[in-house]
Amino acid sequence: MPRSPAFVFAAAALGIAIFSSMDAVVKGLVLAIGVYDTMLWRTVAGIGLTGAIYLPRRRGWPSRSTMRVHLIRGTVGTVMAITFFWGLARVPMAQAIALSFIAPLLVLFLSVALLKETISRRAIIASLAAFAGVIVIMAGQAATSPSPDRFAGIVAILCSAVCYAYNIVLMRQQALVAGPSEVAFFQSVIVGLLLLVAAPLLAHVPDARHAGPIVLAAVLGTLSLLILAWAYARGEASYLAPTEYTAFIWASLWGWVMFHESVAPYTLAGAMMIIAGCLIAVRRRSGMEVEAAL
Repeated sequence: MPRSPAFVFAAAALGIAIFSSMDAVVKGLVLAIGVYDTMLWRTVAGIGLTGAIYLPRRRGWPSRSTMRVHLIRGTVGTVMAITFFWGLARVPMAQAIALSFIAPLLVLFLSVALLKETISRRAIIASLAAFAGVIVIMAGQAATSPSPDRFAGIVAILCSAVCYAYNIVLMRQQALVAGPSEVAFFQSVIVGLLLLVAAPLLAHVPDARHAGPIVLAAVLGTLSLLILAWAYARGEASYLAPTEYTAFIWASLWGWVMFHESVAPYTLAGAMMIIAGCLIAVRRRSGMEVEAAL
């Protein structure tokens, strides 16, 4: 049955919430075993999970053009994840997510250039309203001079944000030519193969006590991939991009609960502006046509 734009938007927001929860689990792993081993073993677990979902139901292998999209997104996703998680270990979660919010703004322009979508006036207002919240947050954080290590983390996260903007557009392209389980499986496989290139030099077998968090990170990552692939098959990238801003709320929560990272008043003020931007976006084109659910 057809799904309303608001339902698709809510699904994308749920996918972001789950993905943000995975970020918290991964940050703990990166601090314990390093970024490479975290990425490698989480991806290996993810291949097992997504393979169990996709392989028994597949109707044939992807075409060459579809595989090309899988390869491009997998490569971009690898660079995006490594730079983000490396930076995440060096800055508070809320700050890392705030920095990454340049991505949805870039998506507005990339979706026009690559997907031939149109940017509605409401979508621009929504993203600018949410980005104003990010400015409030960053202005407050600028009062504290970062250490050299934190500055390096900030640069890494900004690089990741540029990759993530492209990744959001690729997510839309990928979702239009492949089902959610195929997207999740090939994303895991391609990232895993790229990481394995450095395994002889960098890989270590983690202690058994890290097995639970690694599997949990893989489960959360797989679930978020499936939900986001479903949503991006039914909504334009420029429409769903503002859901990325909700990640800040979850990052603030998990940063406080798991890593004792305080949330300042200006952070809360910025979060309210972010929510306002998303509410503007969800009302966009209530009559927009969406594809039927699978």
